[in-house]
Amino acid sequence: MWSRACGPTTDNPNRLQRHTQFQVILKPDPGNLQDLFLHSLSALGINVREHDIRFVEDNWESPVLGAWGLGWEVWMDGMEITQFTYFQQSGSLPLLPVSVEITYGLERILMSLQGVDHFKKIQYTEGITYGELFLENEKEMSAYYLEHANVDHIQKHFDDFEEEARSLLSLGLPIPAYDQVLKASHAFNILDSRGFVGVTERARYFGRMRSLARQCSQLWLKTREEIGYPLGTYQEANLVYPHVSEKLSRKEVLGQAQTFVLEIGTEELPPHDVVEATEQLEKSLVQILGKRRLSHGKVHSYGTPRRLAVVVENLSLKQMEEEVELRGPPVTKAFDQEGKPTKAAEGFCRKNNVPLDSLYRKIDGKTEYIYARVKESARYADEVLSEDLPTIISGISFPKSMRWNSNIVFSRPVRWIMALHGDLVVPFSFAGISSGSQSCGLRNSSLANFKVETAESYLHTVEKAGIVIDMQQERRAKILDDSSTLARGVDGDFIAPDSLLQEVVNLVEAPVPILGRYDDSFLELPKDVLTTVMQKHQRYFPVTSKSTGDLLPYFITVANGSISEEVVRKGNEAVLRARYEDAKFFYKMDTQKNLSEIRGQLKSILFHVSCAEFSLDSCVLLILILSAPH
Repeated sequence: MWSRACGPTTDNPNRLQRHTQFQVILKPDPGNLQDLFLHSLSALGINVREHDIRFVEDNWESPVLGAWGLGWEVWMDGMEITQFTYFQQSGSLPLLPVSVEITYGLERILMSLQGVDHFKKIQYTEGITYGELFLENEKEMSAYYLEHANVDHIQKHFDDFEEEARSLLSLGLPIPAYDQVLKASHAFNILDSRGFVGVTERARYFGRMRSLARQCSQLWLKTREEIGYPLGTYQEANLVYPHVSEKLSRKEVLGQAQTFVLEIGTEELPPHDVVEATEQLEKSLVQILGKRRLSHGKVHSYGTPRRLAVVVENLSLKQMEEEVELRGPPVTKAFDQEGKPTKAAEGFCRKNNVPLDSLYRKIDGKTEYIYARVKESARYADEVLSEDLPTIISGISFPKSMRWNSNIVFSRPVRWIMALHGDLVVPFSFAGISSGSQSCGLRNSSLANFKVETAESYLHTVEKAGIVIDMQQERRAKILDDSSTLARGVDGDFIAPDSLLQEVVNLVEAPVPILGRYDDSFLELPKDVLTTVMQKHQRYFPVTSKSTGDLLPYFITVANGSISEEVVRKGNEAVLRARYEDAKFFYKMDTQKNLSEIRGQLKSILFHVSCAEFSLDSCVLLILILSAPH
């Protein structure tokens, strides 16, 4: 399905109107999908330790198809090479089990493997390039989609596809009906690329297609049921892959309180989720410790894209003993007329393990009750936390949550849990993952996993693994300091709005700022265009002249972990060049049109769904009439 963003011009080295994807669908989730994906890149010949490969939040949705999922764009040196999505819904129906789609962008991967800077130069086969085979097709189809597609004809095609889909649904044929829905969606994308779809029309088109997609899905489910589900049905229990918990028996420790650490290991969290989740985690744990009578010292929370952690200093080994007053039944029901205890009083004493002669009376309101004082026993901290930690984790809320192997939801899949009190593992499980003393290193590090011996050594061990876990005091400061040094090297300053800086801080675990350059000719474009591309699309910091404040042809990107800076720099420079070719093309197209041409497009855009004969052009005319001097 084509859209305006797919292929504006053959000048862009990375973007095609017709690109080739290799799509992999896995269900259920095998439990180590990202590792499998990175191994697949290695199998293709990509050195994953040399390149800056990152999972950047990109939540895919198609309102047309009633489908959505959470996941990432996979970036290699700033260029998207793969879409990675945990699909949650399709046809407005929940997916059980969740389907994971990994979509490899083959042209972009081939460009990297062959070391070429344009899709035209890809060696398709011996003696023949990709451009020699497909360049003319790219030129003509781009011209068709952007300039020459007949809007009236395409609108009629849309109506025909819709009618055909309805007809096929009435015949009980969901597969060909869905094919017609996809064709209707493609027709809509052509209309959209021609600029003839306004906000009102978009909602109407989406509603029509979404209804058809839902009917197709419902009919497909009915069909599968009628034929007895030949591929079998899923059982939720089979989707959980529990990690073997470490068999550690509690030591009878005498002495001082010890440090406690909890680390929740995940697949890459959205940057804003890192901040919010660490705050919630710390707040919830402090509340539970107070409620459970566990004394402690200072509490510190930490967060990176792949881990949420909280460290509690001097957590007591046991609860504090406490005597509580328990209220029993009213005196009138606790004793008979002769003053002897009834079964109600005996049951209250038996339940709370107190003798009858320890009971006493108190008036509460207008009623007299029996009471008893009970000492609550002091349990070990690890016993108490084993019960409460799953609740704390499940209580963390996110703007968008997902399922991956059960009905448990989180921002992204949880892949490991580390929980230590001193050198003792606090045993519990969440989402099929058992707690232990193991953590995971950087993706591009040789240290895939490492053991944390004690909670006291956690921060040192993580730092030794190359992870900068403190987002504010360390990660943010390192990005600012290193970026400032790079900018000064070209007599410049860098622009880092707080929102962008906060996002970049939580896109990396081990920040490595890198200075890149782009061609001076792009400085002819408006400054806002250049900075928007750098900041919004690429998460780069623009560089300005110290003396004039004008943009310099430099940018700063922040890579993650141990990489080849030269390889990553060249890759990001190529990506920005492609982005600016896009911007230059659209800017040129838009500035070539005069206002009368643009206004002419308003005739096909409705002002409101209830006003079928009233276009935006009519609205403009009415405003002109009403505002004209009388």
